[in-house]
Amino acid sequence: MFSSINIFRLIALLEGVSYILLLFIATPIKYLANDPQYVKMLGMPHGLLFVAYVAMAFMFKKEFAWNTKQFFTVLIASVIPFGTFYIDKVYLKKLSAK
Repeated sequence: MFSSINIFRLIALLEGVSYILLLFIATPIKYLANDPQYVKMLGMPHGLLFVAYVAMAFMFKKEFAWNTKQFFTVLIASVIPFGTFYIDKVYLKKLSAK
């Protein structure tokens, strides 16, 4: 039911959503309305999800036989807005279908 790849897909989704909320909602509120509470509220969960995403990418590198370019793409996607959604569509969705 909950395979490791599906857990990775969920972590990727949550990491991507938390990053978008942090960048496009919490940070503008912090600087435009001088209200840092949303950055404080979203920062820790996003950080934990980011660490979990990177750790799982390292765990799956060998299992899915990602070459250096693929692995680098998976890692870089975590710091690009909407990047984890791309990774899910291009890499992870195919793996979970197997």
